[in-house]
Amino acid sequence: MAEAQNIPVGSTTAGHIAVAAESTVATRMSAPASFDVADFPVPHGREEEWRFTPLERLRGLHDGTAVATGDGVKVDIDAPEGVVVETVGRDDARIGRAGTPVDRVAAQAYSAFEKAGVITVPKETVLTEPIRIVVHGEGGTAYAHQVVELGAFAEAVVVIDHSGDAVLAANVDYVLGDGAKLTVVSVQDWDDKAVHVGQHNALIGRDATFKSFVVTFGGDLVRLHPRVAYAGPGGEAELFGLYFTDAGQHQEHRLLVDHNVPHCKSNVVYKGALQGDDAHAVWIGDVLIEAAAEGTDTYEMNRNLVLTDGARVDSVPNLEIETGEIVGAGHASATGRFDDEQLFYLMARGIPELDARRLVVHGFFAELVQQIGVADIEERLLAKIAEELEASVA
Repeated sequence: MAEAQNIPVGSTTAGHIAVAAESTVATRMSAPASFDVADFPVPHGREEEWRFTPLERLRGLHDGTAVATGDGVKVDIDAPEGVVVETVGRDDARIGRAGTPVDRVAAQAYSAFEKAGVITVPKETVLTEPIRIVVHGEGGTAYAHQVVELGAFAEAVVVIDHSGDAVLAANVDYVLGDGAKLTVVSVQDWDDKAVHVGQHNALIGRDATFKSFVVTFGGDLVRLHPRVAYAGPGGEAELFGLYFTDAGQHQEHRLLVDHNVPHCKSNVVYKGALQGDDAHAVWIGDVLIEAAAEGTDTYEMNRNLVLTDGARVDSVPNLEIETGEIVGAGHASATGRFDDEQLFYLMARGIPELDARRLVVHGFFAELVQQIGVADIEERLLAKIAEELEASVA
């Protein structure tokens, strides 16, 4: 178990920290983005951004052979009064504002969708109930695009719930006006054979606050790419993630926080548990502090708990700094086995082994779950964690 420590302002450290004198330095974090799928070569698995992903399990999403079918996914939206829900064509100016595809699958999804969903929360509207988007797989292949836009000083919670069986490539855009507050909970609770690849783009306005919870349980392969950029100073982003990887599953979360304007904050915390043969979790956490982003305050952390033999974790935090005028920047990554001493402590006090394991894992995830703020989602996630643990000893 190893952990990277905080980096004092102005210091330089070897390893995954790069302090660049000029913003033109080419790195993996600054790979060119494009809406045109032809600008991305078909990956072969040797590329840095694809080396952890089993391409043969993408079911053709990466090479253009996956053809959309009419029975891909069904989407239902339940929105409180005052929210505008639209289905628009590809030429709508709101599509793509939050970010550009950064890999071939995201570009394929952008070029292949026919209609996009746009949800608008008008300025100064404060919602007391969540907007709920239910995405249910119908067994086919689908490409999709969803936009969620908040006007200035609006406040909303959005829950996106994925279930069923599908091969899905989708882009989601979040656009926050000045002073807006948006919390998003994206739950991936797919059936065992599902494949889901998605890019989530958030563009945060001046003094706006964005909080994201990405929760991944199901699916044969899930690869998500949350990205954050700022449209004005004073923006804050909190990116939380929870994943429970079972035998044979591949779950990959690749994040980028691009501090491109001054005086913004970001905090990233992802936690995962793994169990079973060939369970594979990948976490890539990239934070880029551009030369213009003076006064940045950022930290990212990934924690993984390996419950059984046969599971594998790849955890790579990356921090690139192009200015020394920052408040603070740091990252940490740690992976460890289930703590036998904790288990012995609880069992020595009369707690059965299964209950003891449940308590340890519950405590590992509880600090994240309790911050969601949507009671039924919190209860469902804790129940799902308990269900996964019981299955491991059945």
